[in-house]
Amino acid sequence: MPPASPARLRRHAAITARGRHFPLGGHTYVMGIINLTPDSFYDGSRHAAPDDALLHARRLESEGADLLDLGAESTRPGFSPVGANVELARLIPAVKRICASCSVPVSVDTTKATVAAAALEAGACIVNDQWGLQRDPDLARVVRDFDAGVVIMHNQDGTAYAGDLIAAIRDFLSRSLDLAAKAGVRENAIVLDPGIGFGKTPEQNIEVMRRLAELNDLGFPLLLGASRKSFLGKILGLTPADRLEGTLAATTAGVAAGVDIVRVHDVLANARAAKVADALYRG
Repeated sequence: MPPASPARLRRHAAITARGRHFPLGGHTYVMGIINLTPDSFYDGSRHAAPDDALLHARRLESEGADLLDLGAESTRPGFSPVGANVELARLIPAVKRICASCSVPVSVDTTKATVAAAALEAGACIVNDQWGLQRDPDLARVVRDFDAGVVIMHNQDGTAYAGDLIAAIRDFLSRSLDLAAKAGVRENAIVLDPGIGFGKTPEQNIEVMRRLAELNDLGFPLLLGASRKSFLGKILGLTPADRLEGTLAATTAGVAAGVDIVRVHDVLANARAAKVADALYRG
């Protein structure tokens, strides 16, 4: 029989975001990706028109998504940043439609405080910040003011690390947690993300995947965003369109390591994989 997931010292029994509660420990939550950009690395996730985004949201909800993550600025390698006005024009109509029509909680993938505030005002309940509250000094305050949840992700410019990779990720996340605490963000609103695919080579991403369990003693729930990413292409020699099976393997490995949320493009397949992995590793 497979071993149980590594023991975790959890600071809190649930994530709470704007009145939504997500109990921890017995179930891996599946976060479905909806990209509102024309240039996301995987074209199967592109749903730029608000009505198209709503149809996709309904599909992901029917397939078992526990959360939906909407992004309006591409973060693919070599992406071109867009201004807040462009991001808002792409994001807010979709957020309003989805929040009005779907029961699944909405997360917004942004690094900008102004965009986060508008999305939360429109009905979102979680901010997913790829720079872990360290790029926009006002973002932590927005999370606090709206009593929102926040995903704090590790990132850096470049892929050079002076020392141990996991130690560097822990140091970054610790700085982010200090910023959250100083702003008054509730601890039970926080999720940590090691940042697969951000500031890391494919080989470094593989190392992070192998060592995910080393982040458990931080005491916060972990999110894994490995879906169809380049390290899977490195292993398999396949394009993003052909990396579903690799993603399912990563999801299973994540559950075995103790992650609480998997952020994925393909909800139905990953929800099934996570359910089996939960039965095997969470018992």
